[in-house]
Amino acid sequence: MGSARRGSALAAAAAVAAVMWAGTAAAAVYEVGDKLGWTIMNNPDYGRWANSKKFSVGNTIVFTYNKQFHNVIAVSKADYKNCDVTKPTATWSTGKDSVVLNTTGHHYFLCGFPGHCAIGQKVDVPVLSSAAPSTAPSMAPTPSAAGGGSAAAAPSPHGNAASTLGCSFALTIAASVLSVAAAGLNLL
Repeated sequence: MGSARRGSALAAAAAVAAVMWAGTAAAAVYEVGDKLGWTIMNNPDYGRWANSKKFSVGNTIVFTYNKQFHNVIAVSKADYKNCDVTKPTATWSTGKDSVVLNTTGHHYFLCGFPGHCAIGQKVDVPVLSSAAPSTAPSMAPTPSAAGGGSAAAAPSPHGNAASTLGCSFALTIAASVLSVAAAGLNLL
């Protein structure tokens, strides 16, 4: 009878760990432009890139580029259409910028270097649905001081930290529950 109880406890602990892992692993990370990255070289089609993906709330998009020649600016729909860089809601310029998609709807990004948007270095990222719920907290946006935009509408440039924290927390709890179950304690 004790062996059956221990087996049941181990099975329950494994189920809890699987549920916790599924909640934290649901968010996807997308490299903008795939292998080309965020550039004007080789004429990337960012519209086609965005349309080939299914973005969900909680996903992260990563802009990889040479920071001497490019940056990333979040803008309104009107500013996106007109390639207007004068009213950004957020600006990134590290060369490896992660942006968490925190809301459904369209998220508009463009390069603020002169002429780059006009020749296609802009992307409309449509976020259509929510990902599985996560226990990780949402990170607050941090637009650059040069952007001068509103922080409320800006996506977070540091999304991976929350995702990693939630995953680490879930794995720690799961390992603890499995250890207790393996020790044969009757906590479940």
